[in-house]
Amino acid sequence: MNRHTVSLVGSGHTKFGRLDALRLEDLIVSAAREAMDDAGVPASEVDAVFLGHFNSGMVSDGFASSLIHQASPDLRFKPAVRCENACASGAAAIAAGVAAIQAGQAEIALVVGAEKMTHNSTADVTRALAGAGYQNDADEAALSFPQVFARAAQEYTRRYRDPLPAMAAIASKNHGNAMRNPLAQMHRALDVEACNTVSDRNPLIAPPLRLTDCSLVTDGAAAVILASAERARSFPREVALRSLAHVSDLLPMSARDFLAFEGPRKAIGDALAGAGIQLRDLDFAEVHDCFTIAELLIYEAMGLAPAGEGHRVLDDGTVMRGGALPVNLSGGLKAKGHPVGATGVSMHALGFRQLTGRAGEMQVDGASLGLVFNMGGAAVANYASVLEAKRA
Repeated sequence: MNRHTVSLVGSGHTKFGRLDALRLEDLIVSAAREAMDDAGVPASEVDAVFLGHFNSGMVSDGFASSLIHQASPDLRFKPAVRCENACASGAAAIAAGVAAIQAGQAEIALVVGAEKMTHNSTADVTRALAGAGYQNDADEAALSFPQVFARAAQEYTRRYRDPLPAMAAIASKNHGNAMRNPLAQMHRALDVEACNTVSDRNPLIAPPLRLTDCSLVTDGAAAVILASAERARSFPREVALRSLAHVSDLLPMSARDFLAFEGPRKAIGDALAGAGIQLRDLDFAEVHDCFTIAELLIYEAMGLAPAGEGHRVLDDGTVMRGGALPVNLSGGLKAKGHPVGATGVSMHALGFRQLTGRAGEMQVDGASLGLVFNMGGAAVANYASVLEAKRA
């Protein structure tokens, strides 16, 4: 996308976690209303609405896009679309809203990402998420996503080194960051030793992945208001969507080098190039740590470290809070939670708050540029955005 043709001007975000008392509709409505209130935009001025929602059989609300209309009578008759791209459904919805604005079909778009997951058993959720894998190969179709990323960890060991200590450091970092995020699902600090030790409280899920290496089954929703750059000037707060890149790779893992994370590498590279910046210009990044090995591979795909050397940026503090490029200050999917369709929108909503100086204890002083990376499937659907502070 061209630089700064669309801006974020408002955000909404529910608590993430096990929200038994709330339906999918409740989550969507809550986030949508908060985003409109935050932007100070009446529902009558919203031109189109987009919903990021994976579903995959996890809820009975299969036709969920128009649930956003429940947020206000003035949203009635606004065009509504549900966007699905596995765990990148939220970023897909944002991309659809951006495209509508760039095409001149809308000046203001409301984008909501939501998922209701915890009422299902872990086995049912695991089966539902596995639908994002390749189904026309017996070996791949039999794999759960923990098993997919377990294979990545095994191959990393064979090709480079044992990644488990670095993965434990990532888990510990993200749990520590979540302690500063009141919206996060997990508020429990874990030290590296606990994360690196198999125990009754940290069992193996898919060897060598331990419980602390896996993201959470979560309920939650997030929302953003997008506006054309011209229209955004009238809002009190503005964050420019400086660039947005979408790269889709082959679905079969057997057709590519999964460990190379080529799709994430290209998406992030394209986003940085589109924004006209380099990695060193960023003040923070929110990335898709569905499993701790994924965050480690993303460090390498970003160019923070060479292949097989991602541990270096943990060892030297680069990706830690206070480091040169803190990663997942929200707690990430690992501790903030991973309501699948909401994840990409959550990253943008919290990035918006970070860049308007309203991130609370998560705040990076003087933050002006942030990277968001949301991934669907096994590095198949890859969305990267560069956000730039314009007005707090």
